[in-house]
Amino acid sequence: MNVKKLEYAIESVIFASRWIQAPVYGGLIVGAVLYTYKFLVELVHLCMTVNSVSEEVLMLGVLTLVDITMVLNLLIMVIIGGYATFVSRMPLDDHEDRPDWLEKVNAGTLKVKLAASLVGVSGIHLLKAFINISNKSPEDVKWQVIIHVVFLFSTIMLAYAEKLIHAEAHGSESDSGTAVKEKISVAK
Repeated sequence: MNVKKLEYAIESVIFASRWIQAPVYGGLIVGAVLYTYKFLVELVHLCMTVNSVSEEVLMLGVLTLVDITMVLNLLIMVIIGGYATFVSRMPLDDHEDRPDWLEKVNAGTLKVKLAASLVGVSGIHLLKAFINISNKSPEDVKWQVIIHVVFLFSTIMLAYAEKLIHAEAHGSESDSGTAVKEKISVAK
């Protein structure tokens, strides 16, 4: 009996340890606030200089806003998805603003969404480099392209692995469901 109590105590501590991540998500919220501040600073700067900058500089500024937005989207996915997946359920079933993607979130899909977001951010940085190519060294651009291709390939492989895992899980469920139905029909 003492062993069972000890086992229960250890398992309770292990399960409660998930709350260690809560301050991390709080820190990411602070990071999102800081990134929002940077967005607003860039937006005000663009508004104040719109008449005196070239179209190329304006486009780079707008791409910076898109980049910041994509990073913020990434942060929100990590904060909400990570918290809901690894720390605690969020009572949002009846909330009118509940994001659709939250229903389908698990560790695997979260990884794929994060990887796809990183590809998007990398693509924005690459586009900014191409627009401003006269001020970039060929070596820097080469490395940005290589990094982007690696992100893209990794994301495709991660998504494919997730698809295989889900297909295998659904396949085994449908196989077992078929087997159960066959056993029931044979029993009749």
